[in-house]
Amino acid sequence: QAQLAESGGGLVQAGGSLRLSCAASRRAFSTYMGWFRQAPGKDREFVAGINYSGGYTDYADRVKGRFTISRDNAKNTVYLQMNSLKPEDTAVYYCASSTFYNGRDYSKYDYLGQGTQVTVSS
Repeated sequence: QAQLAESGGGLVQAGGSLRLSCAASRRAFSTYMGWFRQAPGKDREFVAGINYSGGYTDYADRVKGRFTISRDNAKNTVYLQMNSLKPEDTAVYYCASSTFYNGRDYSKYDYLGQGTQVTVSS
């Protein structure tokens, strides 16, 4: 069964840091892994993506320079290190995986996790 399980969310003050993890089943741990987020009343948006080797990464402009995506293929896990967090980063963060697609449209990914809540207080 293909599964993605996010963890590491929580409440943090502005300027703080969090590290999200996404543990994937073998079937769901794909060539391209991505993180998305959805704030209340807003559309789901792309945050970051990474290819299998880690040699290619992609970041949304809003998080570039503050967030870092990485993966440990031996552990079937992808991470999102979030620094200098802002209140506008508050959202549910989702992990996604894709075998062939490496873009920013979450609907084209093969699997999507259940999400983990990140709340940044001002």
